Amino acid sequence: MPLPLYLLAVAVFAMGTSEFMLAGLLPDIASDFDVTVGTAGMLTSAFAIGMVVGAPFVAALARNWPRRSSLLGFILAFAAAHAVGAVTTSFPVLVVTRVVAALANAGFLAVALTAAAALVAPAKKGRALAVLLSGTTVATIAGVPGGSVLGTALGWRATFWAVAALCLPAALGILKGIPAGRVKEEATGGPALRVELALLTRPRLVLVMLLGALVNAATFASFTFLAPVVTGTAGLGELWISAVLVLFGAGSFVGVTVAGRLADQRPGPVIAVGGPLLLVGWPALAVLADKPFALCTLVFVQGTLSFALGSTLITRVLYEAAEAPTMAGSYATAALNIGAAAGPLVAATTLSTEAGDLGPLWASGLLVAAALLIAFPLRAVVAVGRSAEVLQ
Repeated sequence: MPLPLYLLAVAVFAMGTSEFMLAGLLPDIASDFDVTVGTAGMLTSAFAIGMVVGAPFVAALARNWPRRSSLLGFILAFAAAHAVGAVTTSFPVLVVTRVVAALANAGFLAVALTAAAALVAPAKKGRALAVLLSGTTVATIAGVPGGSVLGTALGWRATFWAVAALCLPAALGILKGIPAGRVKEEATGGPALRVELALLTRPRLVLVMLLGALVNAATFASFTFLAPVVTGTAGLGELWISAVLVLFGAGSFVGVTVAGRLADQRPGPVIAVGGPLLLVGWPALAVLADKPFALCTLVFVQGTLSFALGSTLITRVLYEAAEAPTMAGSYATAALNIGAAAGPLVAATTLSTEAGDLGPLWASGLLVAAALLIAFPLRAVVAVGRSAEVLQ
C-alpha cells in the first residue's frame, strides 16, 4: 500500500477519536451543562447528521479542488471547531461546533475515500479502505480510551484540546505526502456532477448504502451509551470505561483487517457468517452485561463483527458507485453516518423504558435484524465479488 494512504489514515485517526470519544465523556458533559445523558447523546447525532448532509454537499463543492488543498483545509477547520468546543460554556454552541466539525470530517473523508481508491489498483479498493479505516479502529483502541482517561483526570475539555492538537501532525503529513497539483484524472476531467448524482437512482447502490447504514446504526446505538452499562449494570469503576472501549476498538481493528482481505473478492462469506453472529451478539450482551467477564468478551466480539460487516458493505458502496469518481466517497460517508445519526437517536428512546441502560443493546439487535431481513432475499446482489463484477 502507498505511503500517502497511511498518512491519510493518521488524519482519520484524529477524526475518529473525536467521533467516538463522546462514548466515554457523555456523563461528564451532561453534568457540566446540566442536561440529561440522553440529551448529551444528541452531540453524537449532531455530528453524524452534519456528516450525512455535509458528505455529498462538500464533496460536490470540492470536486474540482486539488486533493491536498481540500484535505488540508478540512482538517484545519476540524481542529478549529474543537478548540471552540473546548472553551464554550453553552451547550447549543457545543452542538454547533460538533456540526461544523462533522462538515469538515465529511469533506475530508469523502475526498480521502476517493483518493484512497485512486491510489491502488481497481481490484484492491477493499484493502485500501481497510488501511484508511484502520485510523478509525486505532482511534477506538488508543485515542478514545486515552481521551476517556484524560477526561476523567482533567475534564472533558482537555480531550477536545487534545483532538485539536492531534490534527496538526496529521496536517503536516498531508503536506508532505499528498501531491500539491491536480492528479491526472482531475486535470483531464471526469463525469459531470449530474451524471454522478444520477447513480443514486440505481437500486443496487441504494441497497448497499441502506444496509451499511443499518449496521452502523446498530454499532453506534450501543457504543454511544456503553459507559452507563459499564458503570451501572456491570458495576465497574469509571476507569473500566476506557478498558471496555479498548476492547471494542481492538475488535474493530481485527474486523476491519479481516474484512479488508475478503471484501474485494469474497464479501459473501463475511456477510453470511458475520450478519447472524452480530444479530445474536447484541441481545446476548444485554442479557450478560451484569457479568464483567462476559461483558468484556462480547464487547470485543461485537466490535469485530460490527466493523467486519460494516466495512464490507461500505466497500460494496465504492464498487457500486465506481462510475462516480469524485462522489463515491461521499456516498460511502453518507451511508456510514446516516446510521451513526439514527442509531443514538433510536437508542436514546429506549433509555426511559424498562430496559433502562440496556435498551440500546436491544435496539442494536433490532437494527441488525432489519438489515438481514432486507439483505436475505437480495443476497446475490449484496454478496457479488469483484471478480464477478469484472465478468458483467
